[in-house]
Amino acid sequence: MRLLHTMIRVTNLDASLAFYTEVLGMKLLRKKDYPDGKFTLAFVGFGAESEQACLELTHNWDTDQYELGNAYGHVALEVDDVYKACDAIRERGGVITREPGPMKHGSTILAFVKDPDGYSIELLGKKS
Repeated sequence: MRLLHTMIRVTNLDASLAFYTEVLGMKLLRKKDYPDGKFTLAFVGFGAESEQACLELTHNWDTDQYELGNAYGHVALEVDDVYKACDAIRERGGVITREPGPMKHGSTILAFVKDPDGYSIELLGKKS
């Protein structure tokens, strides 16, 4: 078994695709409209789906708001350098919601950024 993807619902597919591809550097792997169901699925990731997990962005055409709830945590991304990643994300228009630095009660360097729908994305430095 392996993890294939995680699905999140997005309200503005164009804004979400711009965030995940232009701000975070993912690639649009595939996208398909389902007119009878009034939704679009777009899959984004850092590599081929056959090699690694990705995110499925589901856009329901007739829904313009979602409640994130309090059970959702975050999607974690590994980066070479958290500080440099945050600088690059800021330069591309991303908003850092937790500045880079050591995690509370630990030494792992991390930061958080929000996507256009308010989902938290954690940035973690590569372990040496």
